[in-house]
Amino acid sequence: MPLSDPAPTPRPVTGAPEASQTYSVLAALKSPRILKTEVLAGLVVALALIPEAIAFSIIAGVDPRLGLFASFTMAVSIAFLGGRPAMISAATGAIALVVAPVARDYGVDYLIATVILAGVLQVVLGVLGVAKLMRFIPRSVMVGFVNALAVLIFTSQLPHLFGDKVTAGNRWWIYGLVIVGLVIMVLLPRWTKVVPAPLVAIVLLTAATVTAALNVPTVGDEGELPESLPSLLVPDVPFTLETLQIIAPFALAMALVGILESLLTAKLVDDVTDTHSNKTREAWGQGAANVVTGFFGGMGGCAMIGQTMINVKASGARTRISTFLAGVFLLILVVGLGDVVAIIPMAALVAVMIMVAVGTFDWHSVRLDTLRRMPRSETAVMLSTVVVTVWTHNLAYGVAVGVLVAMVLFAQRVAHFTTVTRLDASDEDDQRVYAVEGELFFASSNDLVYQFDYSGDPQDIVIDMTKAHVWDASTVASLDAVRTKYEAKGKTVTIVGANADTTARLDLLAGRLGGGH
Repeated sequence: MPLSDPAPTPRPVTGAPEASQTYSVLAALKSPRILKTEVLAGLVVALALIPEAIAFSIIAGVDPRLGLFASFTMAVSIAFLGGRPAMISAATGAIALVVAPVARDYGVDYLIATVILAGVLQVVLGVLGVAKLMRFIPRSVMVGFVNALAVLIFTSQLPHLFGDKVTAGNRWWIYGLVIVGLVIMVLLPRWTKVVPAPLVAIVLLTAATVTAALNVPTVGDEGELPESLPSLLVPDVPFTLETLQIIAPFALAMALVGILESLLTAKLVDDVTDTHSNKTREAWGQGAANVVTGFFGGMGGCAMIGQTMINVKASGARTRISTFLAGVFLLILVVGLGDVVAIIPMAALVAVMIMVAVGTFDWHSVRLDTLRRMPRSETAVMLSTVVVTVWTHNLAYGVAVGVLVAMVLFAQRVAHFTTVTRLDASDEDDQRVYAVEGELFFASSNDLVYQFDYSGDPQDIVIDMTKAHVWDASTVASLDAVRTKYEAKGKTVTIVGANADTTARLDLLAGRLGGGH
């Protein structure tokens, strides 16, 4: 799979690329300015990936090396296979939560087998077009998803500010370093964007910590860094139906969570960069990357929204080069420069992630004037997505609940869009005409049967469907019920004006649904 993507010819730039600019890999390689942006962005992301990968390994109950190796193989693989340039995939908390029971109850080999099977399932789902389901996720769910993500990114930094490693002796040093890091990242871009502000903050705070010999938590305190390269392996599990029964439920859950989080992240990057990405390729690309990761002993992963925002929004990267280099730099840092990386203060990375959280949150969505204008149903969908996501720490659950709430509220709204109007009596005294108007489906047609005067109407009843459309069997059953009630009183019903689709559905189902119900 080629590393490059066709893209418009780059315009001259100063500093980081504008949101709407996009470049091919070849164009970036020919431009020292753009290439520098991509390289530095990859380095910043690699530094940010290290503590996250270690933390997610701890959540999954495995050696930190499994998370670090997963972050390396996922980033490098998705740089070639993925459909969204500049997006970062690595070990994630959502995947760690899903696979943790496998590692705890059955061991690491079963975990690796689960990751490989999940990757295969993602490839299958991607080929089958699961990415097309993204069209059914409303904007309010996306806004809730982004806001919940920002909250989770911020709250995930709180243990580094108030946890066990924060003592009376180092508390104010930690807080001071975080504040200085935030100031650097806010003010430096106003002066120059030649070097990413997060990288400057990390370097300066590390230098200050070492020079002053400050006793503050560092990356090395988060877990042991690997000393060798990942190697190819096959999980030592029996290839039996029993093994499949054990890992299949977890693999399916991992596949769905990974695809959902990756596609939502891709959509978010599309919006930030004002470009389009291949969601189908991204879906099966994530699966292929997980298969590669599993065979190299990684714990699996998916798109990382926080690190992707560092790459795209904070550092200005736009191509697959930054994604590829993030993985390469990660491996170099943890294997070749582990002693240097270990002295980076966690406060520096906390400051970076806080800036990411602030930049990710959709502040416009919670402004008072926005809330006043926004329909309450839209606000309810957004809030339900945020609450469930933050409560469960699972973005997939939050999105699922948000979509469900949106569906219910939508059905309630459109249920009242159907009207039945009794027209003036025709010249024939034994005929009554009813005009039905609106989109008829299970929610809007439930009350249809109660809109007619079965006893008071004359002999012949005409139902005019010129301005109506029948969408499902529930509506056909409701019309059958109307016809049955009239026929019980010796009256006839004629439906006129139906469009071609409605006529076809009536011809196929009318009178064949069982007693008019």
